[in-house]
Amino acid sequence: MKNPTYVAELQKKLGAPSSETLESLRLLKAFLRLAPDQRSEVIELVERLAVGPPRDPSLS
Repeated sequence: MKNPTYVAELQKKLGAPSSETLESLRLLKAFLRLAPDQRSEVIELVERLAVGPPRDPSLS
């Protein structure tokens, strides 16, 4: 997809992708380059961050 004419035609038909889409594709590409054990570590880290820290019951 290095052909500038082809890329221009695609953008004309589909529109330019958002910056979020481009960043997501870059992250996916980087993730796929990782070794399988590194991928599982990344997934575990993201899952921990998504859950967030446990809430302090004294603050309720």
